[in-house]
Amino acid sequence: MNTKYDVVNPYTQKIIGSYKCESWAQVEDKIEIVRQGRAIQRSSNANQRAEVLRKLSELLEARSEEFAQLITLETGKTISDSRVELSRAVNAAVSSSEEARQISGEVLDSDCYAPARSKLGVVTWKPLGTVLCITPFNFPINIAIHKIGPAYAGGNTILFKSSPQNTHSSRLLTELCYEAGMPEQVLQFVMPEVSDLDRLNQHADIDCINFTGSTAVANAIAGVSGYKKLLLELGGNDPLIVMDDGNVDAAVNATINQRFATAGQRCTAAKRVFVQRGVYERFKTQLVEKTNELVVGDPDRDDTFVGPVINEGAAKAIRLAVENALHYGAKVLTGHRYDGALVFPTVLEGVSPQADITKSEVFGPVVPLFLFDDVSEIVPIINNSRYGLQAGVFTENLMTLRFLFDELEVGTLICNDGPGFRTEHFPFGGVKESGIGREGIKYAIREMSVTKTLVL
Repeated sequence: MNTKYDVVNPYTQKIIGSYKCESWAQVEDKIEIVRQGRAIQRSSNANQRAEVLRKLSELLEARSEEFAQLITLETGKTISDSRVELSRAVNAAVSSSEEARQISGEVLDSDCYAPARSKLGVVTWKPLGTVLCITPFNFPINIAIHKIGPAYAGGNTILFKSSPQNTHSSRLLTELCYEAGMPEQVLQFVMPEVSDLDRLNQHADIDCINFTGSTAVANAIAGVSGYKKLLLELGGNDPLIVMDDGNVDAAVNATINQRFATAGQRCTAAKRVFVQRGVYERFKTQLVEKTNELVVGDPDRDDTFVGPVINEGAAKAIRLAVENALHYGAKVLTGHRYDGALVFPTVLEGVSPQADITKSEVFGPVVPLFLFDDVSEIVPIINNSRYGLQAGVFTENLMTLRFLFDELEVGTLICNDGPGFRTEHFPFGGVKESGIGREGIKYAIREMSVTKTLVL
């Protein structure tokens, strides 16, 4: 059976593509192709892989506008956001190329501890084998390069499974990888039936699963994957904290750019904003004024800042989360308007710690404001979440920064910027249900490698 599925443009609600899932027999054929491709990877060297990735970066840059237009068509992301995504994808390919040349090990001397044996340990990184790379809808090209790039640089073969919503762009990316010099035996795009996903995740010839997406799907993967290496980049309920001594103007801009861009559909979006009493009214007034100036609507227009969320079901889930917050006493300062898959930027205040929006991830353009007096009082509220990805704080006080760094249960704390800050060569990942392992090109290569030691 080959199930048919349609890809619908989130803004126009028109079908933009019709495709078929692959049968299990077809998927197994592709698994066998990349299993045999391991010999090709073993015979390649770091310089060759680096050159392929450099060529890929050039091809992505040359066709960036084509990819940006396609991402906007598939996801409803504004064209300006899609262009930014492509620039980051180019950077990720460049970084993968450079890191391919930097994979090295170390030599250890056994004489460090008694009894001395005059032995040397030569420690190296070797490829795991075949990596299954599973990507979400919100950054279909950039996240794909963040997985394919380091997997290839480390000498692995790759099965690439995207969100069905991004079938066209993902197939095009696969063709671009081939054009850059990746053999077909090293990279294969797959789109299995939903009923076959467990069989794929537990397949004996897959050695690592690198997944970005929801906790629910990650739990399903972990439940069947056995002893495979897992690299899971999941959700976040990331806080942005504004202290009395912080730069209010910069904090307002960070809130808007990191919560309302991509219609709020980012794991690192500023999903909870905590503002100290001394600057609260000023921050709130500026945020509401600037939010009301944002252009909402057609993602193809250059001046549109907020386009639709991925579908009307997602918009309904966001509306229900806002209504839950209102039930617990929150007040709408602006927004709480909906038109199909369009969710107008929404700012709330007086949100109770009991509201779902405080503890869970809301994947849309909603900012709940929290007033506080002393920074110590918000730490338990922030940590009372299943997630712990990133956090941002605006402050000039080093002691405040150190306190938050020690107390917040997150993978990264960003000073004088929002939690959405990310760059290709920094480690990226969280704690609790925000995931396992670290991305960031150099760190992802390590995650998708096995440490092997030769004792001489």
